[in-house]
Amino acid sequence: MTRGLTPAQIRALPAVIDLVTAGRALGIGRTKAYQLAQSGTFPCRVLRIGGSYLVPTADLLTLLGLTTDQPTNQPCSQPCDEPGQQARQPPDEQPARETE
Repeated sequence: MTRGLTPAQIRALPAVIDLVTAGRALGIGRTKAYQLAQSGTFPCRVLRIGGSYLVPTADLLTLLGLTTDQPTNQPCSQPCDEPGQQARQPPDEQPARETE
């Protein structure tokens, strides 16, 4: 019997995964995963590419209520210190620090 995946393993998956891996993350066996995909009732979006069923990992993460802990590498709306970091707030918009 194949074991399920931990949240850390799921977060480390590539952008698109095969149906069996997605099923494993959900605790669904191979046969049931294919039955659900073929009937259009798999719990998240399934892409049919040629003869393969693929699942976007982002959809799986959303379904499971998991978020990625890694930067999105999307462009910042304001200057960033390094790629992948959140945009810095201008000095007048930074929250005040508590003083003791």
